[in-house]
Amino acid sequence: MSTKIMPSAILFDWGDTLMIDTPGNIEKMCNWPVVTATEGAQEVLEFLSAHYPIYIATNAQESTAKDIEQAFARVGLAKYLSGYFCYANLSLAKDSPDFYRKIAQQLQLAPSELMMISDTFDKDIYPARKAGLQAVLLNSTQRPTDATVDSIGQLNELILKLDPCQNS
Repeated sequence: MSTKIMPSAILFDWGDTLMIDTPGNIEKMCNWPVVTATEGAQEVLEFLSAHYPIYIATNAQESTAKDIEQAFARVGLAKYLSGYFCYANLSLAKDSPDFYRKIAQQLQLAPSELMMISDTFDKDIYPARKAGLQAVLLNSTQRPTDATVDSIGQLNELILKLDPCQNS
């Protein structure tokens, strides 16, 4: 039985997790004509930052930590953030578990003491978990699924519901 450790710090993805990543913008977000926080981001960061240091973990290739901070300042969220981790200051892509291990090392924390929150499983959640972090998938897009089950024991019932021919 694994025991969850309360995180010592929380990492958030940037684009479409805390700020809307508008398609078609090719410049750094800090230079966009309009930048927008995602709905609820301010309230969540305000609450969590009272209990944990909050950091941004982004795969932005062109933006420096200063550029990222400027974008967050434009929407009033920078005051809740303790720092920014990106390709420019880690020299690693976020889809690598080493990206998260390096953050843990710089923060002088065990990977298990960090929690990653993101809306992207393959580039964020999976490598963070592989590095030993706790991770939370934010399904903000409410992507439709065919079905979900809570346990493998529910598969038979699900299959019967999905395939009416099995009921005959």
